[in-house]
Amino acid sequence: MAIFNVNLNIHYSAPQEVWDKIEKCYAEMPYWKGFVNGCPQWHEEPNKLIEGSVEPSGLQLYAEMPQEEWSEWLQLFRTRLTKTLGYSIGEPEDGYEFKFWE
Repeated sequence: MAIFNVNLNIHYSAPQEVWDKIEKCYAEMPYWKGFVNGCPQWHEEPNKLIEGSVEPSGLQLYAEMPQEEWSEWLQLFRTRLTKTLGYSIGEPEDGYEFKFWE
């Protein structure tokens, strides 16, 4: 089991219609549990977790799971968000720019 933290280029100041689309993507992802204490969570298997939170640095994802499973899930999530939002989703440190910014 490994621990991962990723920030995606989705800024907290994005308009509500963007967050509505993101929430729809959340629910379409494998292992969706729903919102727990206001944060989206995925996974029902013991000792595995994916949790999201909206931070000043972007949409943050925290995961505890095997590397290969995490990589596949994250790639699917990024692909779905890119298609849904209409711009490339990735880590700002890797050059992905924020579309919405205060």
